[in-house]
Amino acid sequence: MTVARRIEGSREPLLDAGVDSIADGIEPGRRLIRVGDDRGASLAERVAARFHRLTWGTPLHALRLRGRFPLKLLGVPTDPIAGDREAGLDILDGEIGQGRERTDTATLDFAAPGRSAGFCDYLQSFAWLRDLAASGPRATAVPAAETLTRRWLDRHAAAVDEAAWRPDLWGHRILAWTMHAPLILSSSDLVYRSAVLNTLARGARHLDRVAEKAPTGLPRVAAYAGSIAAGMLIPGGEPRLLYGEQGIAKALTLAVHDDGGIVSRSPVDLVELVELLAQLIAVYELGRREVPVSIAQALARAVPALLGVTMGDGALSSWQGGGPLSAERVSRAIAATGIRTRPQRQSREWGFQRLAGGATVVVADCAPPPASRLARGGCASTLGFELSDGAHRIVVNCGGDRPWGGLPRPIAEALRTSAAHSTLILADSNSTAIHADGSLGKGVTLVELDRQEQETASRIEATHDGYVRRFGLKHSRKLVLSADGRELAGDDVLLPAGSRKGHGAIGFALRFHLAPGVEPTATADGLGALLRIDGGPLWQFRCRGGALAIEESISIDGRGRPVTAAQLVVTGETPAGGTSISWALKRAG
Repeated sequence: MTVARRIEGSREPLLDAGVDSIADGIEPGRRLIRVGDDRGASLAERVAARFHRLTWGTPLHALRLRGRFPLKLLGVPTDPIAGDREAGLDILDGEIGQGRERTDTATLDFAAPGRSAGFCDYLQSFAWLRDLAASGPRATAVPAAETLTRRWLDRHAAAVDEAAWRPDLWGHRILAWTMHAPLILSSSDLVYRSAVLNTLARGARHLDRVAEKAPTGLPRVAAYAGSIAAGMLIPGGEPRLLYGEQGIAKALTLAVHDDGGIVSRSPVDLVELVELLAQLIAVYELGRREVPVSIAQALARAVPALLGVTMGDGALSSWQGGGPLSAERVSRAIAATGIRTRPQRQSREWGFQRLAGGATVVVADCAPPPASRLARGGCASTLGFELSDGAHRIVVNCGGDRPWGGLPRPIAEALRTSAAHSTLILADSNSTAIHADGSLGKGVTLVELDRQEQETASRIEATHDGYVRRFGLKHSRKLVLSADGRELAGDDVLLPAGSRKGHGAIGFALRFHLAPGVEPTATADGLGALLRIDGGPLWQFRCRGGALAIEESISIDGRGRPVTAAQLVVTGETPAGGTSISWALKRAG
């Protein structure tokens, strides 16, 4: 699929295939990134989708799901993603959970109300089977796996509903059931075994009818991945395999940008895409079939893009509704691909810029939010950034509740705002509107970017138009990271643009959310702060052009839990002609 090698003297490996021939894609000069539109699905589209889901429960659809009962699988692929042994042991002890949510396996009802969408999807996908597989000897895990599978069959096998029969859920479930078939098909109960295999075949027939209706992006890719796996592992599947390969080629074209980023702009979604494609390739390897070029190339592009949004601790930076997914989860996903590459520093459509010097890493969002119809929990985060020094995070965004879910709705909604990101906010309003129904509205449509690499520093300058229509001002941000990583200098400038009528001075707030464990202390002159990091180096912050204050904040940790933190806030007012705020973060130790 790909050939990997290491560059002599480099600390990081480079992938030969699927990477821009220019060093990490760094291109000098100015370019534009545009958003598709600010409209979600139309009323007609929503009605059509609802009607389509209602047809799943009709006798006609039930007739379509009938067919021959498979007696066995044609093979059992090896799941390339390592399971979490501790999570598997928890299941054996009678508790299954994800993030902050947990439930007893003895009373588990897969359709019980009151759970977050993320936890429901985790249970329904059967991804927890890999954790059970990692918990110890197979004989120990089989009873728990069979018990939970029986319970799912009793609740969902006959009733074709959205809760369990969504096409993306069936895609993930087919991969989980086939890769961990020894856990759920080792029973001597022939009736149970037949029920599992028959339901598996019915799920594949369901995907034959509904995969193309799945939402664009990761959900549609997952649905077609299930079709491909079923086509190779259930007897008589050649037509289904052809259908799945044609479908996933189109789905990947719509889901993955040329630079490897995913259209939702969510790093959490990109982790799940990498995991999904790694599993799919394992199915091809079992069948000794050549991996389609569309799948191999998408994965080769996605891995460096994913690495590009990790921080110094190896965990994800927090963007577009996603939290700082753990370094263990990210490393397991990348290890499953077998691809070795260095992090992507500049992306085009994906829109994230990475600056690195010494032990310091900066990740900045230099693109509009995703098109509303492609975003799940999209955020108004344009020109926000995160900064880490080695394994210590310093400046962060507040984060999001995906993939875990379970946060109270007011908190989850607040995390999507511009104020929850380390960027400049004008008139206490979002740079891109967030509607009451959760969709993204008008705001940033254009980001202008200039990036330059020099021996002494890396510099990016980006400008967005999110406030032009309302206030007649553009926001321009310049970030300059020294080559040794000991200083990040910044300038935030408000520039007049468009027509501005009837506005007086407008208030602004420049926010720097600090990671938990970073304790700020204001300096005597009120223009700076010392940042003491628990177990880490000392950093100092200085600013000019506004009044500095230290305020409370929250941060979502790697298990989806809100943690108390602090933030530095530089406030002031801008006249009609605009204003400038200069600041710097320097390593003092």
